[in-house]
Amino acid sequence: MSNDPLLQPFKLKHLTLRNRLMVSSHEPAYPEDGMPKGRYRAYHVERAKAGIALTMTAGSCAVSKDSPPVFNNILAYKDEVVGWMKQLVDECHDHGAAVMIQLTHLGRRTRWDKGDWLPVAAPTMEREPSHRAFPKLIEKWDIDRIKRDFADAAERMKAAGVDGIDFESFGHLLSQFWSPMSNHLDNEYGGSLENRMRFSLEVLGAVRERVGKDFILGIRYVADEDTPEGYDKSEGMEISKRLKESGLIDFLNVTKGHIETDAGLTDNIPIMGMASAPFLDLAGEVRAATRFPVFHATRIQDVATARHAVAAGKVDMIGMTRAHMADPQIMRKILEKREDDIRPCVGANYCLDRIYQGGMALCMHNAATGREETMPHDIPKAATRKKVVIVGAGPAGLEAARVAGERGHQVILHEAAPEAGGQLRLTAQSKRRREMIGVSDWRVAQCEKLGVDIRYNSFADANAILADNPDVVIIATGGLPHTEVLKSGNDLVTSTWDIISGDVKPGSDVLIYDDAGDHAGMQAAEVIAASGAKLEIMTRDRAFAPEVMAMNLVPYMRALQKRDVKFTVTYLLEAVRQDGNMLVASIGSDYGGIAKEQRHDQIVVNHGTRPNDDLYHQLIPHSVNEGAVDYDDLIDGKPQVVTTNPAGKFRLFRIGDAVAARNTHAAVYDALRLVKDL
Repeated sequence: MSNDPLLQPFKLKHLTLRNRLMVSSHEPAYPEDGMPKGRYRAYHVERAKAGIALTMTAGSCAVSKDSPPVFNNILAYKDEVVGWMKQLVDECHDHGAAVMIQLTHLGRRTRWDKGDWLPVAAPTMEREPSHRAFPKLIEKWDIDRIKRDFADAAERMKAAGVDGIDFESFGHLLSQFWSPMSNHLDNEYGGSLENRMRFSLEVLGAVRERVGKDFILGIRYVADEDTPEGYDKSEGMEISKRLKESGLIDFLNVTKGHIETDAGLTDNIPIMGMASAPFLDLAGEVRAATRFPVFHATRIQDVATARHAVAAGKVDMIGMTRAHMADPQIMRKILEKREDDIRPCVGANYCLDRIYQGGMALCMHNAATGREETMPHDIPKAATRKKVVIVGAGPAGLEAARVAGERGHQVILHEAAPEAGGQLRLTAQSKRRREMIGVSDWRVAQCEKLGVDIRYNSFADANAILADNPDVVIIATGGLPHTEVLKSGNDLVTSTWDIISGDVKPGSDVLIYDDAGDHAGMQAAEVIAASGAKLEIMTRDRAFAPEVMAMNLVPYMRALQKRDVKFTVTYLLEAVRQDGNMLVASIGSDYGGIAKEQRHDQIVVNHGTRPNDDLYHQLIPHSVNEGAVDYDDLIDGKPQVVTTNPAGKFRLFRIGDAVAARNTHAAVYDALRLVKDL
């Protein structure tokens, strides 16, 4: 019997959880037609197979038709959900994992123009800033109806065989009643804490009556809203005690903060550069005060922190949710004493930012997450060993080398620089974003274990590649910044890379023209603003930094607004000319009718990259496929067999930014789905 705190079983009522590690309720936006079908099931089953004790499904699973999901969530108000959930539950149970589901009514945290276009209901008529819907003031008949909806949904989940229900409170309808910021009722549901908690206790009572006293119920809530408009820790502790004393629930799932704005949400779910495990001590305080089972999950990135959380008695179950998106096999690697093989969550938050823009959750550097039906987490061995030569040790090249090594191939990796990482090294120049280097560091360590021959300071030309006598050549040489976007004056502007790297010092009056809307523009802006320069950021887009996305934008905005940076949208930089020691920017607009000039001493252009592909084109005549890729076979997971030059010596491919300017996830995905079938 292990004495590892994480490996101790935990008994909750009749349910024995095999260890202390869980995935907290979250919605990766994988449902199809509101149902947890194949993709959703495969995602949770992968974690169950690896040995996790509890996988919690379906963040914000909707119980009512007037709680339409703002992104792709499970619809618990439909009877057909029972069959789909049962398949998921049964398969996870087959692998020894328990399954719970989170139920909620979103209240004002949704929109009236989603789903069936029903009015949003809340205990206030003030809109939530993030979702912008003005709610109607909730009526008694709404309260009665929603209580029935919760009970109906819970009954469906019990029929599906789930082991318990985790009710979502914070930011949603239940805690909209609790919070003074969102409860403006003057009846028996408003005013005093007793009144503000009345609705949630009635909901829990209705559910308990429907599912029976033995079924496991818990609640995910904040023990401190951390805003003057909400309730504080002292009231949060009182809420915790009253929830326990109600006798209606079996565990408390504790966090902290408020989520009605992008900034509040980011503080509640911290990203890269923000504190790890920021609310663990608060969870411990709740557990000590209530002497009741406590679950917790908020940026628990590493096993050591999870182990400490349990060993120190702060929690009973600890969640590593985003960490399990980066690596679903955390528990397997703990059990096999391979913790150093765990792929780290770097906090890039690509997963959450994508769902809040209407996409599905994807991990920045695990392209198999969410694609378990087509992409392997365990790379199979190849039937025939090949010699694979890769050029470029950025994220694309490193992933190609790792996967080829796992396949059992002989791998040579050429890198012109003295270190691996490519553009990630530029990104990591920012202290706040230095965790991104974990994307390359993990792959370098895996490649070294697999025996990949990494050749640093190796500027491989065509002759060097031919001398390697390869079977397959993969060009992953990335891209270089492209700034030639003006009608005239392209030679007068600076790239964001030059600013971030320190090769060019910031001016005193700077214009950044951000035509790409990605992190490079924002990182350069931080460097310039920190120098004390006067700074304006201009874009032709109607939205600011759209590729950075909402939660990742928050730290940038906090840094830049403090330095009085000017943000200008819908204007177009057309040309630049020299006038003495100043630069004159000619400004227009895609909307027409605008022609103006403004003066700066430095103009920085962010317009993505262009492929660094000279070597690729030199090698095309020597290749069997002349660089061609059969997209149908690539998508279907079949080996590449295109042959247009039978006299060629090897198959040639290029991946990542060597093809076109995209992002780290695209680079990693390019590599995985190509090389897994070599």
